[in-house]
Amino acid sequence: MPEHPPLPAPLRWLLLAFAVLCLIMGAIGVVVPGLPTTVFILMAAWAAARSSPRLHAWLWRHRLFGPLLRNWADGGRVSRRAKWSATILMALCAVILFGTSAPRWAAILACTCMACVLTWLWFRPEPQAPQHQPGS
Repeated sequence: MPEHPPLPAPLRWLLLAFAVLCLIMGAIGVVVPGLPTTVFILMAAWAAARSSPRLHAWLWRHRLFGPLLRNWADGGRVSRRAKWSATILMALCAVILFGTSAPRWAAILACTCMACVLTWLWFRPEPQAPQHQPGS
């Protein structure tokens, strides 16, 4: 984890509040379809790295968020499971959009944005499989 120069106290508190807000939104996104988790956790980690080494270390070691952050720090890698999860949830959102009374133009615009995000996401590299050491 890279060290960052100290910031003035008001800016640190503002970034910490932003980190906590993003963490809350990311946690909600774990259970609410359509609300992204990854982007909020990445923003929370970014802000925490500059405002709270303790929160940043907690995120880095977290059972659910830690692998996501470590993969991203290792060249912007995204797991195959995360890619499939995003694909399924975005497809579900598209079905909901077209199955409700949402304006057709809004559904098309949202689906176009989701398709762009999914295209970008599927072109992200995936984490390397752990190398098996002989004799272990």
